[in-house]
Amino acid sequence: MQKISSRNRLIAVACVFAVIVSLLASEGTLRSAALLSAGIDMPQGAGSLFAANTGAEPTARSMQQPGAAAARPASATNPYRPAGTGNPAHDITATPADILILMEEALEEFAHQVRDGDIVAKTYTNRDANGVWGKLNVRNTTATQPGRDLSKDLAAPIGLQIDKSKPAVLIFHTHTTEGFEILDRPWYAADWNSRTQQRERSIVRVGEAMAQMLERAGFVVIHDTTIFDRPYNGAYDRSRIAVQRWLEEHPSIQVTLDVHRDAIHNNRGERIKPVAAIQGKQAAQVMIITGVEEGRVMNLAGGFPNWEQNLRFACRLHVAAQELHPGLMKPMFFCPRRYNMDLTPFSLLLEVGADANTLEEAVYSGKLLGEAIARMLEEFVINEK
Repeated sequence: MQKISSRNRLIAVACVFAVIVSLLASEGTLRSAALLSAGIDMPQGAGSLFAANTGAEPTARSMQQPGAAAARPASATNPYRPAGTGNPAHDITATPADILILMEEALEEFAHQVRDGDIVAKTYTNRDANGVWGKLNVRNTTATQPGRDLSKDLAAPIGLQIDKSKPAVLIFHTHTTEGFEILDRPWYAADWNSRTQQRERSIVRVGEAMAQMLERAGFVVIHDTTIFDRPYNGAYDRSRIAVQRWLEEHPSIQVTLDVHRDAIHNNRGERIKPVAAIQGKQAAQVMIITGVEEGRVMNLAGGFPNWEQNLRFACRLHVAAQELHPGLMKPMFFCPRRYNMDLTPFSLLLEVGADANTLEEAVYSGKLLGEAIARMLEEFVINEK
């Protein structure tokens, strides 16, 4: 008798469960599939989402799934928003089935690896900040704004208006190949390079989790999965061109989020992974980066005239995420950098975890962060579909 691998058993169980859900839905007893007991949270069209797509032309998530135009048809009432992305019952803590499979495959793939250094888990708190205003914790490294009272920025109006019938949020990844550990171990192997063009293993998978949560809340999202960091030098120039093209094509886009992961290594050879326990599950901590027009930034073409609006937006998001999921956020980083955040008044760079975090932890944080962003943006919706 041919031996059935545990990977194949998992796929078979998932397929059977999906068929059952489909049958129930056809009887009108279940309108949205919540694959809870099997821990299934595959991105819609996941099989094609991570297909090779390294060309210069970005692909609109809201118009077609990257690599598969028919994977997510537009709804009849809204040509921008894919069908079936309402607000189904959803277990946010469930480990997605595709990640379970990757973890299982990694046991064999990494069986040869040996321990070269320690991975140390750390939870960053207001003790790691130099400015604290209630739930707003900030690490301020600016030269011109060292004593700025960010409580005033938190309270200031930001002028954001979201139209839910049109694309409002753009998610992209300047350093698209940033990846994570697959197995949860207290050590790392020097021969493992987490950078990858496989989107199911990279920061793109985190962005997809964020996009799903925003779509469940009714927001129209474009997730650009174009690889910008091959070669690494010039990545920000290439992502800038792409963002400008999206803003030209869809002037309704208000919020642009450049989603990365960090790398935190110390002089003892340890790799630090920022973590927090959220709803009984370990999540990668998230850091918001926002900038100021000073120093070298002032010499960049166009400067950074709208930095204060971005700062106020960053403060709102940090507090919203901390209120919804306490501990999720590292202190916000307020620094003399621009990182293409001048392109809209609501542009931020987000660091989800670090290279020592696991993909599972990072994707879980993508869900939590997407939920927090959606909750915050509801305050600024000017129409309901």
